[in-house]
Amino acid sequence: MPQVTIDGQAHEFEPGQKLLQLCLDEGTEVPHFCYHPSLSVPANCRQCLVKAGTPLFDRETKEPVLDENGDQKINYFPKLMPSCALDVTEGMVVHTQLSSVEVAEAQADNLEIMLANHPLDCPICDQAGQCPLQIQAYKYGPEGSRFEFEKVHKPKRVQLGPHVVLDAERCINCTRCTRFTAEVTETHQLTIINRGDKNHPMTAPGEVFDDPYSMCTADICPVGALTEDYFRFQARVWEMDKTPTVSDFGGIGINVDVWTRNNQVLRITPRENLDVNEYWMPDVARLVYKTYNEDRASGPRLHGRPTTWEVAAREAGQLLRDAGSNVLFLGSAFATVEDNHLLMKLAASVGADAPRFIDRRGQAEGDGWLISSDPAPNTAGCLRLGMEPVDPAMLGAAASSASLVYVLQDDPVAAGLLSADDLAGTPVVLHATHTTAATPATVLLPITMSVETLGTYVNENGRAQLLRPAKMVRAMNRSLLMALGTGMGRKARVGTPFDRWHDEAHQVDCLPGWAVLPQVAKDVGLDLSYTSPAKIMAEVAQRPAFAGATHGAMATLGVPLETADAEPPQVTA
Repeated sequence: MPQVTIDGQAHEFEPGQKLLQLCLDEGTEVPHFCYHPSLSVPANCRQCLVKAGTPLFDRETKEPVLDENGDQKINYFPKLMPSCALDVTEGMVVHTQLSSVEVAEAQADNLEIMLANHPLDCPICDQAGQCPLQIQAYKYGPEGSRFEFEKVHKPKRVQLGPHVVLDAERCINCTRCTRFTAEVTETHQLTIINRGDKNHPMTAPGEVFDDPYSMCTADICPVGALTEDYFRFQARVWEMDKTPTVSDFGGIGINVDVWTRNNQVLRITPRENLDVNEYWMPDVARLVYKTYNEDRASGPRLHGRPTTWEVAAREAGQLLRDAGSNVLFLGSAFATVEDNHLLMKLAASVGADAPRFIDRRGQAEGDGWLISSDPAPNTAGCLRLGMEPVDPAMLGAAASSASLVYVLQDDPVAAGLLSADDLAGTPVVLHATHTTAATPATVLLPITMSVETLGTYVNENGRAQLLRPAKMVRAMNRSLLMALGTGMGRKARVGTPFDRWHDEAHQVDCLPGWAVLPQVAKDVGLDLSYTSPAKIMAEVAQRPAFAGATHGAMATLGVPLETADAEPPQVTA
């Protein structure tokens, strides 16, 4: 492969590759603002300047031209070049700010000019702590400013749309936002208005920035010019912890970072996965953050009254023993593969029919991209396990004739598939996430949501992806604690009673399905105990439909599964 020399180190490259992206791929930091790998290259911020040239050869003899030291001369470009727009060529020699004083001084000068009219808003700016301009000004900028005059004033606190707020004084005109609406979503809702030091992004007169992906512009804004309305002034990034996981919004399986403080989800942002969502996510997938904090079912209940986990699990087990094989089991496309797998084993152990699940495909309005027509995140996982969708026409009769209805993380009454009359006189064991569940429960066993558990979802394209816990629950076991990792700070973990912001109510008293189902199964003589959910998934991965989908293999980017259809259920106790 062809090679290029960057700061004295040789690197191989693909023909047609841009120099900046090659530097970033090879671990060489080059400061930049306007460049984004999924957008066009305008080269307008001029921060990524480098000194570049090619070896010099004699035009007639084609022999290398040597200098007085016997080294081949380099024919450098007469000016410093923007590395984002520079094609890498065979033998090219590049000097970044790490090996060239000229480049370092040019970058510092560029930052000084950029900061001449930039407001000193860092103490009140939501971007502080994660701001590329702030970081690069510290690393590569001048120590102070020579510009001591009143800065140019532009519009501030402009509500561009329902979810994005503009502070035009902070804008450095990188045009990332306008290119996003022009090239990615193609709504063309943002453009740069005015000229010179008065220009900034804006919508057309009378138009609202209601792009379904509008908050992606805040993600890619390299300064604090565009901010998410719902997160403004909520927390500093250094006060929160960021957990890489998978969104439970729909069947796409969007890769996200969940930001928590004091054990509450405050923010959700997209995480790069070029095979799933690239760098983006829709606004509606972010705004579900409240569902992880509010109206949560906390603590088991028996006939509506609080009880202990031991008593509730024992009562659920007794109901299973009394019902024998006449149990209607309902799995869930909102539950993980691991939880549904254990439910299938539980059903098989009592001789009941295999669990079915509520199929919601087509019940939402998709956009053909990252908003799926399936609002459930794990429909493909249920199908690959061998679960079949429920027959809405038959479900009411099945529930009425059953001696027990056992529901895992779903709400058939709220879904309109069952009514209170269908369940009259029939005991119900319900694993619910919220107090708003419409399905009446004889035994309520609160279950974790996707941000509190460790498990697997399979998206509609057949990619198995790993959920990681971002929040703590009341009873943390070893698997959850290890998945949280040592990077979680005090403010994310709920703190101590000595902290002013401490609130134990933010720890929901719920358990993962793979932790509570074994307690119920024990009372019917079934041992479902595993040392960890990873062991459960290792067992599931023995099936051809899940081949290779272990927790270790899924890591942070997931594993594409074979396109084979779901297997018929073959579950034994």
